[in-house]
Amino acid sequence: MGTIVFTFFMEVSGIAKEKELYINGQIRAREVMVIGPNGEQLGVKSINDALTLASVAGFDLVMISNGEKPVCKIMDYNKYKYESKKKQKENMKKQRETNLEVKEYRLSVTIDKADFDTRVRNSSKYLEKGHKVKVQIRFKGREMAHPELGKEVLIRFAKEVESLATLEFQPKMEGRFMSMMLIPNKEK
Repeated sequence: MGTIVFTFFMEVSGIAKEKELYINGQIRAREVMVIGPNGEQLGVKSINDALTLASVAGFDLVMISNGEKPVCKIMDYNKYKYESKKKQKENMKKQRETNLEVKEYRLSVTIDKADFDTRVRNSSKYLEKGHKVKVQIRFKGREMAHPELGKEVLIRFAKEVESLATLEFQPKMEGRFMSMMLIPNKEK
């Protein structure tokens, strides 16, 4: 009967991460290629010799590659875990910065003053955070005959937030919609 091997994944901050590495007594190979704490190759050793070397150095033996000859490194495993978590958090932070959201607001040609002000206020919050804002107007029925009215509403919206954002492109028609994109001003 064949052996079934399962790989477990842990969800860490939205990124799937493979289960932790084998250390010390968890390593089941008879012989391993050993790499010292400073990166020097110590050669192929039996697992007992490798564990003795690691304990004498005051570190852990960590299997970093599992091939024909498993490769183990002598290192401080807790420090390694700490630094990898730190790198992962920094990568997530960079990813969030590059993947800014585009928040979309829909207006109408006959929008009320209070509704208009509410949408301006909400979009200002997103622009302050550095997100882009797409503003659309949907024309219904006979409103299609007067697209200039929708353009006036969009221009008025852009003027309300011009201290926070600039127009990426002027209002343009796309079927029954007229839209424009606002991008936050870069602070220097």
